[in-house]
Amino acid sequence: MINLPVHRSQLANGITVLTIANPSADIVSGRFFIPAGSRWEAEEQAGLAQLLTSLLTKGTDRLSALEIADRIESVGAGLGAETTADYLKLSLKTVTADLADIFKLAGEILRSPSFPEAQIALERKQIIQAIRSQTEQPFNNAYRQLRTLLYGDHPYSRSSLGTAETLAQISRQDLINYHQQHIRPDRLIISLAGRITPDAALDLVNRVFGDWEIPESAPPTLTTHSVTTQPQYQIDYQATQQAIVILGYLAPPIHDPDCIALKLIDSYLSNGMSSRLFVELREKRGLAYDVSSFYPTRLDTSHFAVYMGTNPINTGIAVSGLRAEVDRLCMEPLSVSELQMTKDKLLGQYALGKQTNGQLAQTYGWYELLGLSTNFDSEFHQAIDRLTSLELLTAADKYLSQPYISIVSPEEHGTIAIVNDRLSIV
Repeated sequence: MINLPVHRSQLANGITVLTIANPSADIVSGRFFIPAGSRWEAEEQAGLAQLLTSLLTKGTDRLSALEIADRIESVGAGLGAETTADYLKLSLKTVTADLADIFKLAGEILRSPSFPEAQIALERKQIIQAIRSQTEQPFNNAYRQLRTLLYGDHPYSRSSLGTAETLAQISRQDLINYHQQHIRPDRLIISLAGRITPDAALDLVNRVFGDWEIPESAPPTLTTHSVTTQPQYQIDYQATQQAIVILGYLAPPIHDPDCIALKLIDSYLSNGMSSRLFVELREKRGLAYDVSSFYPTRLDTSHFAVYMGTNPINTGIAVSGLRAEVDRLCMEPLSVSELQMTKDKLLGQYALGKQTNGQLAQTYGWYELLGLSTNFDSEFHQAIDRLTSLELLTAADKYLSQPYISIVSPEEHGTIAIVNDRLSIV
């Protein structure tokens, strides 16, 4: 694990700058975070943030898409943008000698994208193709279905890609308005990791962004969406070679104290070939082509899920098998050895996530956006060390009792019915 100090500073215009000096390699990686992901979109404009980020590198007031690509490729650098539910992000990677030029280019891309109409049409078409491709993947369909069950009208229910219908309604002016509203200095976090000192990083950010004034308009506010749905079940029939079964549970966001316990439970269920789900459902019973769990970090209400890809004739058994393994967590505390092994795995996994400059820039920029301290690594380690088996059992009982169930299965294997949380196939 690279354990390096994080230097935090802030410009007069509100830009937060994080520097992780790592002189071991002549590389600098950067992340530019803005809290403006798909969670901030109106439902009728779903996919707006994704379309915007795909266009950031496709033209500025001075440069064409080809000129931008030539400047990046001529020095072997990397520069790209992406959208998630909670943020937009621009990423860069370059050798130290080219950092000033690539950083300046990143600033121009972020501050003055031109959104050419021809590029809008092209990117819209490519995103729609990606949406169609996703509908051909059983897991994506089951997961989308689960999010709808869990979140209802909450933005977390939607794909960041949007839909063909909503994308068709997004105009160039919509992109300009969204950019002006969300991409502003008092919402920007810049995280730099590599062969650069805190003073040099601050000087670089000042030269490129120091003259960027805070708009007179107030920063955007996020509409709070409550999640009040009750556990329910849905089955989608699709021509596929395997059935996908996902059990989902509403779970706390990152700032909830119970989050750490559920992170540990997730690791116990799915981290490696000695994990509970892999051993019990794949190795011992041979039910699963693939089996795991996940618990994404979210600013708002998150979700905990366990899933399995299985032979369609085993769909009912897969549901009951997943349910049984989760229910055991609510009734049987982990042994001392199981608890310690899971703690070691989870902490090792977190350490492996901070090996490169890109990972360091990503991790600490994400912490800042989440409102976590630069000492969160130490706080997380201490919180994990303190957790007891009884606390894990209590957290499991609190959040993992009643699942939402999403299934994608080929129709020709029979009609699936759910009665009293149990599946039957007729």
